[in-house]
Amino acid sequence: MGDWWQRNIIEPGKLPLLLALTAFVVTFLVTRIITRMIRAGKGPFRNIETGAVHIHHVVPGIVLTVIGGFCAVAGGQHGFGAAVAAVVFGMGAGLVMDEFALIVHLDDVYWTEAGRKSVEMVVLTAAVAGLFLLGFAPFGVNDLSDDELQDRGSVISTVLVNFLFALIALAKGKARIAIFGVIIPFIALFGAIRLARPASPWAKRFYRRRPRARARAQLRAFHHDRRWSGPSRRLQDWIGGAPDVDRALERH
Repeated sequence: MGDWWQRNIIEPGKLPLLLALTAFVVTFLVTRIITRMIRAGKGPFRNIETGAVHIHHVVPGIVLTVIGGFCAVAGGQHGFGAAVAAVVFGMGAGLVMDEFALIVHLDDVYWTEAGRKSVEMVVLTAAVAGLFLLGFAPFGVNDLSDDELQDRGSVISTVLVNFLFALIALAKGKARIAIFGVIIPFIALFGAIRLARPASPWAKRFYRRRPRARARAQLRAFHHDRRWSGPSRRLQDWIGGAPDVDRALERH
């Protein structure tokens, strides 16, 4: 275990990344526990308010992210300072991403259906950071041999091709596949060759005069959403809490 830790974490300088990811996940989980307790009226925790202004936790999150980011840039990858900066940054990022939906909508949608985006983005961010921690490099550059890495043309062509696959997947309305495809090229290729989502820019541009392709895309999207929306919603509710139905109705 000690040799593995030294070889895979310490020597490559990945300890700050591990600390930041751990702080990110722990901060998000603790924040969700506290907010759910506040929502249920249990425990000593209460919303922070100044007069009529509700101070959302994205505010201290931004402050911590800025402090941790600048300290990390100034401190390098090694040493106690880098470790502290990574933890501070991870805590700030956890608080910010927990209110991702609020930032997108510029409205307090924390316990509404739109608030699910925050949980989804936290899971996605943690997964991508975990892949970096495991040694995956963007655009599949880690799959090149030492000789290929020394050939600038091979590196550039690999990056461009994989980036193109990721862009196609994104244009087809498959944002998650596009993000993971930046790190794992096969996923981007899979998303690029599959049918586009019906409302995606790709479908609007290339399926407009192809009714059969448009119908196939709609049918596939229907079956995919019916198969995965239920488990996805249950997982999000388990992690972040179920949306407030009454509040959603009030908004409409």
